[in-house]
Amino acid sequence: MADSQPLLSLDGDPVAAEALLQDVFGIVVDEVIRKGTSASEKVCEWKEPEELKQLLDLELRHEGESQEQILEHCRAVIRYSVKTCHPRFFNQLFSGLDPHALAGRIVTESLNTSQYTYEIAPVFVLMEEEVLKKLRALVGWSSGDGVFCPGGSISNMYAVNLARYQRYPDCKQRGLRALPPLALFTSKECHYSIKKGAAFLGLGTDSVRVVKADERGKMIPEDLERQISLAKAEGAVPFLVSATSGTTVLGAFDPLEAIADVCQHHGLWLHVDVSWDGPKNGVGWAKAKAHIAPSAPQAAWGGSVLLSQTHRHLLAGIQRADSVAWNPHKLLSTGLQCSALLLRDTSNLLKRCHGSQASYLFQQDKFYDVALDTGDKVVQCGRRVDCLKLWLMWKAQGEQGLQRRVDQAFALARYLVEELKKREGFELVMEPEFVNVCFWFVPPSLRGKKGSPDYSERLSKVAPILKERMVRKGSMMIGYQPHGTRSNFFRMVVANPALTRADVDFLLNELERLGQDL
Repeated sequence: MADSQPLLSLDGDPVAAEALLQDVFGIVVDEVIRKGTSASEKVCEWKEPEELKQLLDLELRHEGESQEQILEHCRAVIRYSVKTCHPRFFNQLFSGLDPHALAGRIVTESLNTSQYTYEIAPVFVLMEEEVLKKLRALVGWSSGDGVFCPGGSISNMYAVNLARYQRYPDCKQRGLRALPPLALFTSKECHYSIKKGAAFLGLGTDSVRVVKADERGKMIPEDLERQISLAKAEGAVPFLVSATSGTTVLGAFDPLEAIADVCQHHGLWLHVDVSWDGPKNGVGWAKAKAHIAPSAPQAAWGGSVLLSQTHRHLLAGIQRADSVAWNPHKLLSTGLQCSALLLRDTSNLLKRCHGSQASYLFQQDKFYDVALDTGDKVVQCGRRVDCLKLWLMWKAQGEQGLQRRVDQAFALARYLVEELKKREGFELVMEPEFVNVCFWFVPPSLRGKKGSPDYSERLSKVAPILKERMVRKGSMMIGYQPHGTRSNFFRMVVANPALTRADVDFLLNELERLGQDL
């Protein structure tokens, strides 16, 4: 097919289809994999929305376009997208590019199957169970259940729904009228999906009781006990506690053993959230000055610490949980999305809670073991395959290689902390225990003025200004946020397996360059 001819359809033309895909893969390898992971290239090519609309030619027309135009659209999409695999993308809790995991994603997308029956996904049904079994073993369970979910937020919502169903199974048929007023408990550092889940499931956000956290962001077990007693006194029925392991901002790990003791005493479901995506910050000083919202509660992402013999003590007690949400697409760089909900339950609770026995899909008279049709465990019908990328990466790296990846992140976080302490103008928010390093950059005009009445207000404006400058320049991306009474500070996430000390040095040098006139 000539490039000048409209690309009306490639149906029935395998040669043309293959040629197109070869060209697209070539663009991806060059622009995303090669350039997108190079420190000499920009993290992003920032454009204002109206300008970007024109550059992308987003209009969908009646007539089809030529192959040459289609390839140019692919190049433009890549050019103006943020390169999250770039070694200087520090903005979210996911970053980096693992080639084996990417290979798994390519295979998955190409096969385009759904993870609901053995009939159409035989390899992936068996593979998912093997991967979940391995993850459960790392938690400390020799048996159990689980499923891959479309993100950690959904994993958390599933846990709330399962805990409610276990306590009041009639609610599946009779709905909310079968329930007394319920109460669930989580810390003020929790993920916002807990409240969203309560609203979505009809419990209401008022059912979420917020437990105090200490100065490091850890849930206080004594206040949990107090809140449970208070809820009971008010006529509510406590049913779940959601603990956090590796909070998004400060990287705090809730004391799971003590929390598990409280849950055991009161007969409550213990869910451990180790799976969050990270906050998204806009750019622009004007927007930053208008931002006066308090820091929203955030959630955990520390599940991959279980792979490290050196650091897994941070999750001591996790084996006592009833459910765990874990996102390997964070610290392990498996690629979005890869979120596992793990259960200690062996009573087929997932299927009992969510199953509808659709006769057109889950026929009971199939020629194979219908227990392999796992799709009735979930609320979705169609479900993408998320296990292959993690399985293929694990096959290539081995548990030993993945442990090195986690330990390297801790080592680089420690290097950043030590370098921060050597430089004038940098101040730690607190000593980190995880790979979140939170700090202020104090520009020359504010140094030595910490006692002035407007110091906090002026310092709060620094991070948004520097964020805008770095994004417009395309040199790097790093998140910032306020937290409680603390002014805006940077939160450096050490997660990309390609990250080096040179990239850490660049981060600090670049902040000094960008802020030298402030």
